[in-house]
Amino acid sequence: MKKIFIIIAVTVIAGAGCKKSELDITNPNQATTQQFWLSAADAQQGLNAVYSTYHRGALSRWMHFLTIVRADEAFSTSPAPWIRNYFDLFNYENYNDGLISSLWGDCYIGINRCNQVLDNVPTISMDETLKQQMLGEAKFMRGLFCYTLGQHYGNVPILLNASKPTDYPATSSQEQVYAVAAKDFSDAANVLPPSYDANNKGKATKGAAYAMLGKVYMQQHKYDEAKTAFQWLVEGPGAALYSLVPNYQDNFIENSNAENNAESVFEFQNAANPIDAFDNDAGDGNPNNTPDKLNYGTSIPPFFAPRPIGFTDGQAQRWVVWEFLKENQTNGQRDPRIAATFLYDSTDVKGPDFTMVYGQSWTSRNYSNDANDPIGVATNRTVYLRKFLDDATMNGEVFHSGNNYRYIRYADVLLLYAEALNATGQTAQAYPFVDRVRQRAGIATLSVAMPGLNKDQFLAQLKHERITELSAEGHRWEDLSRWGDLSPALASRDAAFKNFIVGKHEFLPIPLFDLDINPNLKQNPNY
Repeated sequence: MKKIFIIIAVTVIAGAGCKKSELDITNPNQATTQQFWLSAADAQQGLNAVYSTYHRGALSRWMHFLTIVRADEAFSTSPAPWIRNYFDLFNYENYNDGLISSLWGDCYIGINRCNQVLDNVPTISMDETLKQQMLGEAKFMRGLFCYTLGQHYGNVPILLNASKPTDYPATSSQEQVYAVAAKDFSDAANVLPPSYDANNKGKATKGAAYAMLGKVYMQQHKYDEAKTAFQWLVEGPGAALYSLVPNYQDNFIENSNAENNAESVFEFQNAANPIDAFDNDAGDGNPNNTPDKLNYGTSIPPFFAPRPIGFTDGQAQRWVVWEFLKENQTNGQRDPRIAATFLYDSTDVKGPDFTMVYGQSWTSRNYSNDANDPIGVATNRTVYLRKFLDDATMNGEVFHSGNNYRYIRYADVLLLYAEALNATGQTAQAYPFVDRVRQRAGIATLSVAMPGLNKDQFLAQLKHERITELSAEGHRWEDLSRWGDLSPALASRDAAFKNFIVGKHEFLPIPLFDLDINPNLKQNPNY
């Protein structure tokens, strides 16, 4: 029931005043839970709303700044100082600023949508197998939102039912938040199918649930549990479903054959999906799209694209390129992942005259001219993040790119599984899974190049493997956090980390607007 508040003016001898009178009436145009959650179609619509949450601005745009630019693999050259402050320099002037608070809000919107499904779908009369699948999808997505909150805000309230105005949930520890996410992923893995037909691509699968379960355990250093979760995908029933695609770049371009490929464990569906009930209005990179399509897709490409195509609000550190150059392919050629990951003066190994940037050469675009650099960044650091760009399919960018975000790739799972094996004293058994990733890149297997590494040496090598395989995909911050590497020492390759305060900047500040209305919330340490 919707409450309508009417302000009534009252004239008194002392002058004019006002008082608030509450008129409690039913809005006949507003749907209620009694009217909506009645059929399988209602359940599907409710679940669609859950998936559509990742088209919101924070999840489709700002989260990539928080996971990539905030880490040591990238930095900001934005002419907007607030973007540099919040995403690069650890200077959080306003805890309510949407750049850092909107991820909080969008995750809780997603959680509330999941909770509505979980609260209401169990009572709907429908096919029981489909019902359990839908509940599993909702649990997977709730786990994903909880994991994101735990990773970036740490200590946050846990909501396991649809929100009510009287709710004032208390702060829970990161460990408790991760525990909720782990249970959701575990429950989801028990009921989700291993795969779907072509009309339902992009929905959460059993493999996606096990992969996320493993990720949660990895962040808590629960390596035995992580190993068991990943095992389903790597050496168990899921191993037949996943493989590394031959062309590495196929993981980062908008193409019906490249998206939702055999390497994709879970990806955000930004491209149009064939069934309207799931995501038919998504952007497809066409700048002439009708207005109804502009709210879908991702807007990250213009923010990472080089000027004048985009704003260059985030770009790569040059040290990351050097990391790739430490090893060549077995035939002596350069690691091909460089060209798929970066746009810089030598994306084409022949140099700037041959390196093409949206249809023109690097040289002709005059990127070597310091006048194009509004904040004085040295030109030898000019490296653009390519994996989210659309330069492979068009000579410009749009704010509703249909390029899917491959959030979990099988290569990520293989490397995490190797890390879990190594952490549990099975270093020798971990080699083959790193070898698979290196072989796809044409590099000598680790078994041949570096046999006999001990536990610490193997972890050090894994840090190299993850930056070369997964650079600029949104995993670097969680990697640094898991390894305990977040510290001012990173300033040697990212000057912004001179501002990093241990015991504070591992987490974002809790938005003040929630602290003001909920007395049970606590601000994160040292804010």
